[in-house]
Amino acid sequence: MLFFKKYIKSFAQQPLIKCCFLLVISFIFISNNSYSQKEELYDEIAVILNVDRVGTIEIPIVIDKQIAYLPVKEVFDFLKIKNTLSLQLEQIEGFFINPQSRFIIDKYKNQIIYQDKVYVLKPNDIIKTETGIYLKLDYFGKVFGLDCSFNFRNLSVIMTTKIELPTIKEMQQEILRQNISKLQGEKKVDTVIKRTFPKFQVGMADWALFSSQSQGYPTNVRLNLALGAVVLGGEANAYLNINSTLPVKAEEQFYRWRFVNNDFTPLRQITLGTIFTPTIATTYAPITGIQVSNSPSNFRRSFGTYTISDKTEPGWTVELYMNNVLVNYTKADASGFFTFDVPLVYGNSEVKLKHYGPWGEVRTNEKQILIPFNFLPTNQYEYTFTSGVIQDDDQTKITRATINYGLTRRVTIGAGVEMLSTVNGGKPMPFFNTSIRLGSNLLFSGEHVSGIISRGIFTYNLPSNIRFEANYAKYEKNQTAIRSGKNSSNNYLEERKFIAIVPIRTKLFTSFTRLTLNQLVLPSTTFNTAELMISSIISNLSVNLATNLSYTDPSQKIFTSNLSVTTRLPKGIRFTPLIQYDYSQNNFLRIRSEFEKNITTKGFLNFTFERDLVKKENFFSLGFRYNFSFAQFSFFGRKTRDNVTLTEALNGSLLYNQDSKKFITSNQNNVGRGGFIIQPFLDINANGKKDIGEPKVNSLGIKVNAGRTVLNVKDSNYNVVGLEAYNTYFIDIEKDAFDNIAWKVKNPSIKVIVEPNHLKVIEVPILVMGEVSGKVNLQNNQGNKGVGRIIVNIFNSNGEFVNRVLTEADGYFSYLGLTPGSYYIESDEKQLQKLKFKSTTSKIKFQIRPTKDGEIIDNINIQLIGSNTTILE
Repeated sequence: MLFFKKYIKSFAQQPLIKCCFLLVISFIFISNNSYSQKEELYDEIAVILNVDRVGTIEIPIVIDKQIAYLPVKEVFDFLKIKNTLSLQLEQIEGFFINPQSRFIIDKYKNQIIYQDKVYVLKPNDIIKTETGIYLKLDYFGKVFGLDCSFNFRNLSVIMTTKIELPTIKEMQQEILRQNISKLQGEKKVDTVIKRTFPKFQVGMADWALFSSQSQGYPTNVRLNLALGAVVLGGEANAYLNINSTLPVKAEEQFYRWRFVNNDFTPLRQITLGTIFTPTIATTYAPITGIQVSNSPSNFRRSFGTYTISDKTEPGWTVELYMNNVLVNYTKADASGFFTFDVPLVYGNSEVKLKHYGPWGEVRTNEKQILIPFNFLPTNQYEYTFTSGVIQDDDQTKITRATINYGLTRRVTIGAGVEMLSTVNGGKPMPFFNTSIRLGSNLLFSGEHVSGIISRGIFTYNLPSNIRFEANYAKYEKNQTAIRSGKNSSNNYLEERKFIAIVPIRTKLFTSFTRLTLNQLVLPSTTFNTAELMISSIISNLSVNLATNLSYTDPSQKIFTSNLSVTTRLPKGIRFTPLIQYDYSQNNFLRIRSEFEKNITTKGFLNFTFERDLVKKENFFSLGFRYNFSFAQFSFFGRKTRDNVTLTEALNGSLLYNQDSKKFITSNQNNVGRGGFIIQPFLDINANGKKDIGEPKVNSLGIKVNAGRTVLNVKDSNYNVVGLEAYNTYFIDIEKDAFDNIAWKVKNPSIKVIVEPNHLKVIEVPILVMGEVSGKVNLQNNQGNKGVGRIIVNIFNSNGEFVNRVLTEADGYFSYLGLTPGSYYIESDEKQLQKLKFKSTTSKIKFQIRPTKDGEIIDNINIQLIGSNTTILE
């Protein structure tokens, strides 16, 4: 800055140059003025663009006769849509999400070409300015499905879309609690904050209150309370479930203490209390006991994927947990269908699915799925030992021990034993298993349990992502360990299943198809089922078809189909009609129409009409949900012919800040998870610690690879919550996100291991850097003038080298980046000797004082002499 001031001042002092300079400025001004007269005048203002599920950004828009125009390039850049603006600022081309979906927006021809379709524009539908192309608001929705509405009162544009934009996919990647990319290798960081093991700390609390009223029945109130703390270095969690109409049952309560140290290879996990473990025998109640294992709690390197698809309630959100770590989530479609690509990782791969309804419902019976392919690196082993009591009427004692060993890169073998006091006469049930990679696309998994079952699974993946899976299980005739129901005399004898998954992607539509054929052989009958699921996106329509066939007697088949289509109506309303047809009776069973609309970015409204065509009955439902910063509130009402049911729900979370001794509120569950509180402060004296009088800074640019980051304006802290415990996360801080250029972040990259039920305080010192500047002059026979490309060295008071700077052509130099302290500056002696120059100025000492804005030393002058008149080029 000082350089430009001095340069302009000296520049303006030359009379001839001054005249030329004024003529050039006048010419530019007149040219611009004449140009502007040729162009129409528009009002350009800055507004806030709010994109649903993405966020907000400030962009310029053009207003012409109360009609809003958006800048195409700025909008597409924000949405991460590939685009290129021509040098003449008359054409933008690129592709929309898929490389095949190319578009051209042409101002010269007044047209838009998208997916080989031409949209003819009127001259006033598209505007070219000196900075780019502005497109009329309506065309973002008509052409690209980006529905926009402009609010002149609060100067904002709201954009909604059902399309999975690239920026949304990127955000989903960032909020994954353990994304697969972090398995590819470690990231280099400036600071590593290690894990601690406190003896006791108050942690977190999740709460949920439900109330339901129905005609003719007493009001039902349910309270779910979860408490989390740190005890003896491990996480201690307790879950309490109370129902006003039912007695409190011990098997419905949950408590657990778990100690995890992934760095201690012989014993990484110890768990006491309620235990989750896969069992050979069928169990209907939770297990209380102890479990020890050397399996890590987080992921190892992934080498492939395994597709999981299932059904839940329509519109429900499903979370995918892998080894107790949340790895992904999705929303079921209108038929309740959802699918995940689960990463296959080395070691135990236990998968759990949690289901969350739109009105606060939570499926407490977590569905556990064991991926049959468990691979380990060569010569590595993992073991798990479990012992406890099943909370059933018989208080069944259970003991289970397993060990797996990586025989080769392609073969992992395992063995173990399981014993239940009330199953198989209390005798041990030894078992053996193996996972084999027969090729790059073919996997086999097999297991044999002595006297109980033998089963195997083949999975074949084609390069086009088409997958086939064949399952076969043979049960011993008189076994009683695995039961098909309460009646053990009717257990399975055989189980056969075939699954084909076919994804299709074309220019016109994308589709996911799953065909499942299942046959269960029982002593007295054979139960056959077939299911065909087709989920497609065609243009702006989401089409779902589910067809089911089941029978034991071919003459008594149950053969039905559900067809649903989701489309977007004006005003951001999503409309989903559904119809169900029975092929056996050749008639329609029911029809349903559902309307959904987002209210701002925090509210959600739902209305449903359904008619039972068989019973001739109508059903109506109305739902509303709103997300406060501290809690989620939802209301749901349903009316049938004879009854009206109302349900209200309120849930939230409290997190204890050990540093401020205060609670932080959240509208998401946090017990068992962790987070950190980032406290940026101005480190005026550069000692790395927050001292009295050093203010906090709230203009920090922070990026965390997961979780939810919220700025607490009152205390200038950044709260990052919702992180999975024991995982490693990375904090990236923008180096130049401050208005004051003298403020710098010393360590902008931080690696943190999250601790359960604990908010770790991370202080981020912001250094205030001083600046030194001056000039190097050379005196020779021609006089005294500034000399360029001279090296100037800066040292601290201890003589330690700090940095060097090169002078400009006029001899000026400047360096910003000195912490408070004593320094001295001098020219480089070795360079001067080569140039046959000599410095007549000794070491120049100066002091950088600690200030909020940074000390500026600008009176440094170094004088050189020499007989060589050659100036460095």
